[in-house]
Amino acid sequence: MKAFYSDHFVLPLPEGHRFPMQKYSLIRQGACDAVPGLEFHEAPYTSDGVLALAHHPSYIERVSTGALSPAEQKAIGFPWTPRMVERSRRSAGATIEACRAALQAGAAVNLAGGTHHAHADRGEGFCVFNDAAIAARLMQAERRVRRVAIVDLDVHQGNGTASILACDDSVFTLSLHGERNYPFRKETSDLDVALPDGTGDDAYLAALQEALAELFRRFAPQLIIYLAGADPHEGDRLGRLKLTMSGLAARDHLVLATARQRGIPVAVAMAGGYGKNIQDTVAVHVQTIAIASQYAIGP
Repeated sequence: MKAFYSDHFVLPLPEGHRFPMQKYSLIRQGACDAVPGLEFHEAPYTSDGVLALAHHPSYIERVSTGALSPAEQKAIGFPWTPRMVERSRRSAGATIEACRAALQAGAAVNLAGGTHHAHADRGEGFCVFNDAAIAARLMQAERRVRRVAIVDLDVHQGNGTASILACDDSVFTLSLHGERNYPFRKETSDLDVALPDGTGDDAYLAALQEALAELFRRFAPQLIIYLAGADPHEGDRLGRLKLTMSGLAARDHLVLATARQRGIPVAVAMAGGYGKNIQDTVAVHVQTIAIASQYAIGP
C-alpha cells in the first residue's frame, strides 16, 4: 500500500504550542516498523490552480504571500512562515495522491491531512487548506470519478468541508463528532451525527453503522475519503468520546470493510489527535494504517 508523507516540512512552532507537530514523523516511523511492505512517497506540492478547486484565489494569495490579517492568523493557530505554506500545500498533495493510489489499489493513506476546518475563504483550527475537498474536486476534474463521499470520523465536526461542499450534490459529507466539542458553531453536512461526551465503543459503533447505512441509502460514491481521527480515543485531551484502541480498530474495519463490500476504494487521512501521551495518538494512527493496508490490493 502507498503512504504519502510531508512530516519533513516542519512548522517552526513556539515553545509550548499545543499542536503536536512531532506526531507526524513518529507516525511514519511507527508505520515503517509495524506495517510490512508499506511504500512511502513524499507528498507533492499543490499548485494554486488545484487549491482553487476548493478555495478562493484571494485567500490562496494571502496565505502564500503572508498577507493574512492578524485575526485570520489567530483563527488558523499557526504563525505564518514559508514552511507553513509549503507544508499545507504538501499535505493537500498527499491526499490527492492517496486518492489516485486508492483508485488503483483499493486503499492508500496520507500520513497527515484531514484539515477539515479550512473553509473556502479562511482557515481555522490548525487547518489552512481543506485537503479532502480539494482532492474530491480534483478527482472529478480529472474524470477519475463522478461521486465522492467524505467520511469524517475526527471527533470535531468537519465544518469547513461541509461549508465548501454545501451546494455540491456530487460529494456527500458525513461527520460523526462530539456534540459539545469544537467547533461551537457547526455547519450542516449532508449527514451529521452528534454524539454526547463519554459515548464509548458500543454506542459509537452502532451510530457509525447506521450512519454508513444511511449514506449508502442516499448516495452511491465511487471513492471514499476517510478522515480517521485519533481524537475519539479515551486518552485524548480534546476528544471526550472515550473510545478504546479496540473500539477504534473496529471503527476502521467497519468503514473499510463496508467500502470493500461495495467495491469502493478508500483514501485515508489521519486528521486530529491530541493525546495526553503522544505515543497513544501515534499508536491509534499506526493501527489505522495497518488496518487500511489489509484492504489494499497487493502488487
